[in-house]
Amino acid sequence: MYLIAGLGNPEEEYSRTRHNMGFDVVNQLATKYEIDIMRNKFDGLYGSGIIEGEKVILLKPQTYMNLSGKSIKTFMDFYKIPIQNVLVIYDDMDVEAGKIKIRKKGGPGTHNGAKSVVHELVSEDFPRIRVGIGKPISEYDDATTTTIDYVIGKLDDKTYQELEQGIDKAVEAISEFIKNGIDSAMNKYN
Repeated sequence: MYLIAGLGNPEEEYSRTRHNMGFDVVNQLATKYEIDIMRNKFDGLYGSGIIEGEKVILLKPQTYMNLSGKSIKTFMDFYKIPIQNVLVIYDDMDVEAGKIKIRKKGGPGTHNGAKSVVHELVSEDFPRIRVGIGKPISEYDDATTTTIDYVIGKLDDKTYQELEQGIDKAVEAISEFIKNGIDSAMNKYN
C-alpha cells in the first residue's frame, strides 16, 4: 500500500496558488485514476483506489501547511504504511516553474510543510516530489511584496498554465514511482 500526500492549505482562499501545488497534483491524480477524495479522517481529506495495480491512499492534510506532518504520520501508523511507500508532494521555489525534482530523502529546506513532515516522521528518509514554482521575478522584488505574497497570491490563467506542466509531470512521476520504484522515477523525470 502507498500513501500519496499532497501538501497545501485547506481553505478556498488558497486554491489556485503556488503553495497548493501538492493539493493540485493529488487532485489531478485522483481525476486520472477515478479516486474520490471525499472522506475525512485524521485531519485529512482522503480517498483510496488502485494505481498501477497497487492500492493507494491519496491524502490532502486539512491542517495548515506547518502542521501537515501530523495527518501523514497518523495515516502511516493506522494503515501500517512503510516510510519508503509514503510520497510527499509540495511546491518549491528553488525548482523552475513547470519542472519537478524527485528525491529519495533529504532535508526539508525552508518549506514549512516539509519541516512538519520531517518533524512528525522523525526522519528525512521519505520520497518526495518538489513541484517547481520558481522564484519571484522583478514584479515581486519590491519591498511591499513578500515571499508569502508570491506563494499564496492568486494566479492568473497564463501563470497557472505554466505551473500545470509541473503538475502533469508530477502525476506521471507518481505512476512511475508506484510501478517501477523511486530510482526509475528519478532517472526518468529529474
